[in-house]
Amino acid sequence: MTGFLSKKGNYRELLSYKKSLLIYDATYCFCQRFLDKYDRTIDQMVQAARSGKQNIIEGAKAAMTSTATELKLTNVARASLEELLEDYLDFIRVRNLRLWRKDSKEALYVRKLAYQPNESYDTYREFLETRSSEVCANIIICLIHQCNYLLNQQIRRLEDDFIKSGGIREQMYKARNDARTKEKEKDKEDAKR
Repeated sequence: MTGFLSKKGNYRELLSYKKSLLIYDATYCFCQRFLDKYDRTIDQMVQAARSGKQNIIEGAKAAMTSTATELKLTNVARASLEELLEDYLDFIRVRNLRLWRKDSKEALYVRKLAYQPNESYDTYREFLETRSSEVCANIIICLIHQCNYLLNQQIRRLEDDFIKSGGIREQMYKARNDARTKEKEKDKEDAKR
């Protein structure tokens, strides 16, 4: 009997994971460059970025046996990145820095970078390691919005998949029923002989 365990789990291929890894690296760099080493916000921001990334990993791995767990952890990743987004918005607001509009030339430039093949921290390294805190915070805000969009799409797909295929319990029940039906049919055929 095979077929009810999912073949999912390769989180490294997920665009949301790749983007969350970039956000984690960018956040780590940002905190090192712009926050006082005794600022408790560093731990909170780095942990929120890490939680976003790690929950995508955990959700993808849990997908083999539980669509519900995958969906739950993907939602946790989304919530962690929303928390991180708020930290960056706070940073900009309390320092009276300029928040880029989503259609500003700067934001559009950052959004175009997302389409480069093999997008990674290196795609943004020059900016994140040399520009002002205002520029860096805005770049990372753009990246978080992109990742949140990807996670929203992923969550919708997971919900649709669950509605269409059910979770592991439903799939195990179906596999068990199919096996029983085949066994009964075999017994009927044997009885006819």
